[in-house]
Amino acid sequence: MALKIRLARAGAKKRPYYRIVVADVRAPRDGRFIEKLGTYNPLLPKDHDDRVRLDAERIRHWLGHGALPSDRVNRFLDEAGIMKRDARNNPIKAKPGKKRLEREEARRQAEIDAKAAAKAEEAPAQQAGEAAEESAEAAPEPGDDGAGEDAGEAPAEKAGGDESKEDEKSGM
Repeated sequence: MALKIRLARAGAKKRPYYRIVVADVRAPRDGRFIEKLGTYNPLLPKDHDDRVRLDAERIRHWLGHGALPSDRVNRFLDEAGIMKRDARNNPIKAKPGKKRLEREEARRQAEIDAKAAAKAEEAPAQQAGEAAEESAEAAPEPGDDGAGEDAGEAPAEKAGGDESKEDEKSGM
């Protein structure tokens, strides 16, 4: 007969209270058990004395007879110093999943694209600024000839032409 030291739930709905019992592995969780070895009340604070109560002598007896504790009971026994629990390590569980990796890669690519776009915008702006400085140095003085004045009037003429097209569209 395989024996297990495990928790059997008691208490009301939303008010859990567990008995620590030794039972046959084939018995239902809250059903038949061989002996009650302690209690666990998860509603009490972690530092409270009555949160976990164990009968250490009887637990050692059943461990000697081959009973295996469940994971949670094994934690309690480790805290009480009755049994040593090996730390679990699952490095694969800590790795992000496929979708998260895809989202992170898309985010990185978007940042790279944004930086490239910002550099592309800065480069023409710098070139335009340098070109404007060069043209300002090469441009003749306003009093020499009327070329500078004509350049100033040309955009005004285009703007006037645009207004007449808008008037035609509106029906005036």
